[in-house]
Amino acid sequence: MMISRRLLLTQTFLLVAGCAASQTNQPQSLGKLVIGAVAYGEGARSVDQYQRFISYLETRIKTLIELEPAYNEVKAADQIQRQAWSIVFAPPGLAAIAVSKANYLPIFPLEGVDNLSSVLVVQKNSPIQKLNDVTGQVVALGQPGSATGYYVPLYNLYGTSPAEVRIAPTPKTTLEWLAKGEVAVGALAKDEFERFRAEFSPVEFRILYNSRRIPSGSVLISPEVDRNQQRLIQQAMNEAVPAVAQEVGYIPNTPPPDYKTLISFIEKVKPIEARIEEKPAPLYKAGEQKVPT
Repeated sequence: MMISRRLLLTQTFLLVAGCAASQTNQPQSLGKLVIGAVAYGEGARSVDQYQRFISYLETRIKTLIELEPAYNEVKAADQIQRQAWSIVFAPPGLAAIAVSKANYLPIFPLEGVDNLSSVLVVQKNSPIQKLNDVTGQVVALGQPGSATGYYVPLYNLYGTSPAEVRIAPTPKTTLEWLAKGEVAVGALAKDEFERFRAEFSPVEFRILYNSRRIPSGSVLISPEVDRNQQRLIQQAMNEAVPAVAQEVGYIPNTPPPDYKTLISFIEKVKPIEARIEEKPAPLYKAGEQKVPT
């Protein structure tokens, strides 16, 4: 029996429509996502710390997720500016850079001390008693990209002329150099100072200068992740059980910090970075204005 062309076309249309409907009802893959974080040389620990969170998020949004730790802020900043990371767990300096330079969207604050600040530290018996005494001394800063170890200390050292500025790969290295007398002044976050200082006993330290409060870090999403994916990720992270969120250190159902002031501050101290390689040279030129924090 002959099958009419109209009937054949109708059956073909219904078959295609049925397949499309079947596919629509299936969970949709979002493609591979990459989570970035600063590990400070603790790669294995960082991988373990994120495993339960990654398994949870993969199950919720039906996609493959990889963790890519960076061992300092410079490498992390490069990945952020190339938008190689889909989701970033960033300390405040990197978070501000991600927002201002790469259009990342902050979604949750990271856990941390309520009053995050940067400190300039010396040995307890150091003759350095005030900031002006730093002139002619060797100073250790953290990696470019760090608010507590780099940008804020640059501001605090306004008007001084260190003999040399060294860049430490980690906050702990800053204290190692200070304990050995390789540098006279070291910059790092106050909570990092309190965490590591006992490891260098019998050497004792004291705080030369304590900065004003700095906003906490945050979790951010790349603009390369489309809005629907962003919504699904944010919803899943909001609904995570407390233990999962605490392991990776974010606070669900809480708005992220405002980085406008920190972004403005970082931009204003940027011209000073070029002078760090000059030995010796003042970090600040005569008549240069200090900007408010």
